[in-house]
Amino acid sequence: MVHLPQQIQAEEKLTINADAAILVEVDSGKILFKHNANKALGIASMTKMMTEYLVLEAVETGKVKWDQTYTVSDKVYALANAPGLSNVPLHADEQYTVKELYEAMVIKSANGASIALAEVVAGSEGEFVKMMNQKAKELELEHYQFVNSTGLSNYDMLGMHPEGTDVNAENLMSAKDTAALAYHLINDFPEVLETASLSTKDFRKGTNEELIMKNTNAMLPGRTFEYKGADGLKTGTTPFAGSTFTGTAKRNGVRYISVIMDSKDALDNPSSAERFIQTAELFDYGFHNFSNVEFTFDDVEKKAKHTIPVADGKEEKVEIKTKEHLSLRIKTENKSNAKLELTIDESKLNEDGELQAPIEEGEKIGELTVEDPKKYDYIIKPTDTEQKIDVYAAASVEKENWFVRSAKAIGDFFGSIF
Repeated sequence: MVHLPQQIQAEEKLTINADAAILVEVDSGKILFKHNANKALGIASMTKMMTEYLVLEAVETGKVKWDQTYTVSDKVYALANAPGLSNVPLHADEQYTVKELYEAMVIKSANGASIALAEVVAGSEGEFVKMMNQKAKELELEHYQFVNSTGLSNYDMLGMHPEGTDVNAENLMSAKDTAALAYHLINDFPEVLETASLSTKDFRKGTNEELIMKNTNAMLPGRTFEYKGADGLKTGTTPFAGSTFTGTAKRNGVRYISVIMDSKDALDNPSSAERFIQTAELFDYGFHNFSNVEFTFDDVEKKAKHTIPVADGKEEKVEIKTKEHLSLRIKTENKSNAKLELTIDESKLNEDGELQAPIEEGEKIGELTVEDPKKYDYIIKPTDTEQKIDVYAAASVEKENWFVRSAKAIGDFFGSIF
């Protein structure tokens, strides 16, 4: 497969050299950076994120149990022991628990274990592939094709590619949809990170099959490209897809998801290391350039006492307040350009734009909203692009009695004449 150089440089001097890339803020689903994000490309073993999703869903619904056992099929035996494929060896006619197979798939990217889990969940890998595509549709992914449970090229499956798929077919997703799948995986099943974050784990410890599984994610603690906060998610490598990686990292309560597809070095040569180096650049961009900025009434109107006029009350105005600060994660330098707006509930106003007495202390009067001045795309729908908090009356205002209100009205009338 021939690739043309795809080096891109954002105005923030973020340089990514890959066929596609994306960075997403998990809390909001906001896309902070993207390149060629909607084109379906090879995903290799990032495919296993969908397999993980369906296995975890099957466990959650009770269809599958972690301690249930699986007896190795001829197909799984052949592919689990095939030279050149990522695996833990699985023995013929041996039984393994679903948990053992799951950990081998998540940590070691074991292909035989992935197919075994597909057989556990659906009876056959062919039926499992149907489930994968159906789940992608349910998750509202747009650019995808699943043809097996592992991410292998079908022609590397020793003639045992899933029924109903072509020998030359490949697993495909766009960078945006890959990030969306990762988003749903860690939000719907956050426990996946308990396994994906392990740098190493013993497989079948205490048995004659014991071996140390080293995580394929080189950004985890103790690994070559260790990155603070990194705790997942899935690598992938095939001749068709190149070197790919979906990463996630969390610092100070903020989590990002990134995707790098077919990473290249400075000379535009395929590079396995660059997927981690460029992922770190994406994470650095998110963690260093964006912050949680707080907004108050003073950002609406500087040094003003925030009051609203009240009609027919013992007081002519009432102070308004919020019970918390309004916070929005944006590029720090954009705070002064943020769109901040105070909106008063129209049902509480008279024709002159005044609140109508009586007013109770703590009564909700309206909302304070803030919106990022820069428009972003999102990986989830629907999306509320505004952050908002309620605005309350700081004190009670009793309704003035009829006699006083009448006197005021008369005074206003004659005042208008003279």
